[in-house]
Amino acid sequence: MTRAGSRSAGLLLALLLGACAQEGDFGRPAPSAWNSLIETTGTVAAYERGAPASAFPLTDDETVLRDRAWRFLMPADDHAAFSDALANLTRARVLPSRWRRDDIPVYHNDLIAESFRSPYSRYRRLSDDAVADGRLIPIFAAVAGRVFEADGVRLRALPFSKSLDDRDVRQAAMRVAENRCLVAWVRLETSLRIARYRYALEHFLIEMPGREAASAEQALAFLEGRRGLLDPLLPPDAAARCGLVELPVQAVLAAPVVAKY
Repeated sequence: MTRAGSRSAGLLLALLLGACAQEGDFGRPAPSAWNSLIETTGTVAAYERGAPASAFPLTDDETVLRDRAWRFLMPADDHAAFSDALANLTRARVLPSRWRRDDIPVYHNDLIAESFRSPYSRYRRLSDDAVADGRLIPIFAAVAGRVFEADGVRLRALPFSKSLDDRDVRQAAMRVAENRCLVAWVRLETSLRIARYRYALEHFLIEMPGREAASAEQALAFLEGRRGLLDPLLPPDAAARCGLVELPVQAVLAAPVVAKY
């Protein structure tokens, strides 16, 4: 089999595995051999793309961080099985994150396409999703803080560890970058999720106005407030530095083209 054929076969296998991934409790991936294989495949794929991917074993907090990220990196809607499979492969880094489009209307479109007996159920679903997201953010932020603190210990220990070689140093640096880029990705996806919820609420108000909109607005405000807990964790440009979004044009133009001597 050619190299290209091997990659195609590998991707096909990965897609099949992604479709089998299941969600466990509290928005975390269910522990299973399939999910473990997807995670391993994702680390290898990320490394081949040049993304930070360390072979070091995960600490307990790093494992929890990845489990807690599951909810925010998977679609809020749950009706497109193929899209869910692709999203899971993206979350596990088998596929690069930037292939996904910022499809803001998708959440609204999926909810309105369902058969429902009363508009109340659409507003209630929106409120429940927003509140569930908001309740999980403080837990994620706390775990991220512990991971970053441990990363600091890791980096401070490097100059004093005489038995380390260049590979050890690279693996440590990649794990630190890997952890930070995961948090940057969750922060980015949380903002996009809020935009999708806001889009849905605004369209519900036009399509089927009702008193239930007030509760949905309160739920969105709750989520937006909790979203702020992610801001102090990383610099504002973390998503761009991790390759999750394009660098702002201003940042590109600010870089000098010719250095003056």
